[in-house]
Amino acid sequence: MRSSDVIPVAVPLAVPLASCADRALAKLARATGSKAVAGLDGTTLLCERAVMGGMAIPGPTAAGGGCRFFAAIGDSVALNLSRPADRELLPALLEAEELDTQNDPAIAERIARSDAVTLLARGRTLGLAIAAEHERLPSPPRPQVEIARGIPAAHRAGNPTRTAPRVLDLSALWAGPLAAHLLWLAGADVVKVESLRRPDAMRGSDPTFYALLNQGKASVLLDFSDPRERSALLSLIAASDIVIEAARPRALLQLGIDATRMVRSVPGLVWVTITGHGADGEPAGWVGFGDDCGVAAGLSAALRAASGRTGFVGDAIADPLTGIFAALAAWEAWVSGRGGRTGLAMSHVVASCLREARERSATELDFSLEAWSASVGQPFPAVRRRPIGSLPALGEDTRPRLSQ
Repeated sequence: MRSSDVIPVAVPLAVPLASCADRALAKLARATGSKAVAGLDGTTLLCERAVMGGMAIPGPTAAGGGCRFFAAIGDSVALNLSRPADRELLPALLEAEELDTQNDPAIAERIARSDAVTLLARGRTLGLAIAAEHERLPSPPRPQVEIARGIPAAHRAGNPTRTAPRVLDLSALWAGPLAAHLLWLAGADVVKVESLRRPDAMRGSDPTFYALLNQGKASVLLDFSDPRERSALLSLIAASDIVIEAARPRALLQLGIDATRMVRSVPGLVWVTITGHGADGEPAGWVGFGDDCGVAAGLSAALRAASGRTGFVGDAIADPLTGIFAALAAWEAWVSGRGGRTGLAMSHVVASCLREARERSATELDFSLEAWSASVGQPFPAVRRRPIGSLPALGEDTRPRLSQ
């Protein structure tokens, strides 16, 4: 057969790092014995929000549109402006009082005359979700760290009193709710707690995806400004086996919740804290979302190295990757009965997966990144997953759960 006679065969687009998600899901499926978890794959969890939202494979602007790259002096920076308050901080970030915060070309021009390292430090101090394309994380990255040891529940190790845990989901948006969702698929009894004043923003902005991640969870709505309801929250925590949250340290303390103290007073309590960039020190207070955390991890730099072009890999890829690893960490800690507080940093999770993929096969990783870059503007890989459980109304289970 002549080369001109060869018929091209369409090769399904491989999502970079999906294989890392596959391995973690397989490990979670073995640990839990869950057929529902075993039926999942990394491509589905990494792509389903984008597919449901009709998003395209992104270039320099993230699939969801909230984060984009800007050229600065010395490096490119990824700046997330998805929250209304973010643009209000731009004059302080760029030291430009007269800046039109809705004029993206003017913002880009100002950033182009600013030093990337300075912008990164100032932006994180201001509370912006920002990353530099070539910033350096600690080597090796610490995707999962022990923040505090707990009081072991020795009777549970190897012989749990229940076949699945009671989970309290205090998180919002994607990574934390996905972790709790995976535990629900594994049989856990999951209670989602939302604030009366600030319920999960995804409930309104992306209701279909919200329903997928929060199906089957009991819905509790509390007014955290009310001392009695804060006390009720503490009671819910004390009655749980696993708590999942993604709040910055001071937010919990303002509610009177000292997570470290809780795990040291409730035997076997597992507390999983999801952050953007670190479990302790200054990085614990930095704001980070899925897109910019992927950039901070070096994923966009790897994309440029492989393809010659930068951009975003996946759809807020740090969120689903972290959700998977958080679920695995929570289940393993619960089974062990050791209790304690564990921190997972989204940028470190992605960096760890990137390093693992490169160690397994640098050629395969670069091929997937080149293919991703060449597919900008095309649809995400087709995946589909339907809810198998019902979604309760907001606060529907508050009274029954608080009376238990």
